[in-house]
Amino acid sequence: MDTTLILVIAVIVLALIFDFLNGFHDAANSIATIVVTKTLTPGQAVVMAGLANFVGYFTFGMAIAKTVGKGIINIENITLTIVLAALVGAIIWNIITWILGLPTSSSHALIGGLIGSAVAAAGFKAVVLGGVIKIVAFIFLAPLIGMLAASIFTVAIIWMFRKSTPTKANTIFKRLQLVSSFCYSVGHGTNDAQKCMGIIALALFTGGITKTFQLDTWVIISCYCAISLGTMFGGWRIVKTMGTKITKIRPMEGFSAETASAIVLIGTAHFGIPVSTTHVIAGSIMGVGAVEKGAGVRWVTARRIIWAWFLTIPLTALCSALTYFVMSFLLPA
Repeated sequence: MDTTLILVIAVIVLALIFDFLNGFHDAANSIATIVVTKTLTPGQAVVMAGLANFVGYFTFGMAIAKTVGKGIINIENITLTIVLAALVGAIIWNIITWILGLPTSSSHALIGGLIGSAVAAAGFKAVVLGGVIKIVAFIFLAPLIGMLAASIFTVAIIWMFRKSTPTKANTIFKRLQLVSSFCYSVGHGTNDAQKCMGIIALALFTGGITKTFQLDTWVIISCYCAISLGTMFGGWRIVKTMGTKITKIRPMEGFSAETASAIVLIGTAHFGIPVSTTHVIAGSIMGVGAVEKGAGVRWVTARRIIWAWFLTIPLTALCSALTYFVMSFLLPA
């Protein structure tokens, strides 16, 4: 077995591990509100979210996978060592933030990893500036859109149910949360699984296994399976942060946050914009808390989360760049 084939296999294995960790790390995004409101047990919630992640395969296109594979780094500058270093850096960042209980973006970790290792190998000419600017812009826009949408939903719901008793409203929204949480998980799987599809397709093309950048069926199915399994195993540390430390979540708040997030994620998936599912749901939760009572949002926790958002790409890029320098001594370019 030649070195190139070994590197391709290593990239595929690491990409699927990253995809699993993505589901594990981001499980809280899908289930935090529905668990905290006791609509479902943690076990029921992760199984539902894991199955919903897979639905994206049957309902949406592959625009995000193509953006990640061809729209961040110039494809002519890509080597297998660059891709491998990017995955290692992203995995290290995911593990660190999971240990700290920070709901950071696995997507941005992967993108930061690609940028860092590519710049270390070929300089800034390797970066597709337009693609990176679009992604960086949505670090700000995605949570703001989620916050605005959730705020609008919350105001409308409060007005519509102003004459209902709390008990009746809770019963209704517990049922509605099953739908909103499922839809959010569909958006999560559609966005995040596709990013690893792009990486694997890139590795197959770079390694000469395929003649063009293409998304084979086995790549698509394996990535959806990996992220679904990761979600089913769950990331309980981050559930606590997302579900209790930003604002008080009840069934109505959970429904508003999940519905707003699902709309944002499905919309951006349609246009091929790789946004952070973590940023969207966290922004939506903040939006719900701010509408009901600004003081109800625990802004100390929110600031800590936001700082982690901004630091993810540069710190993961640095980690991947260092990983690339180490690997370049050990592996062929």
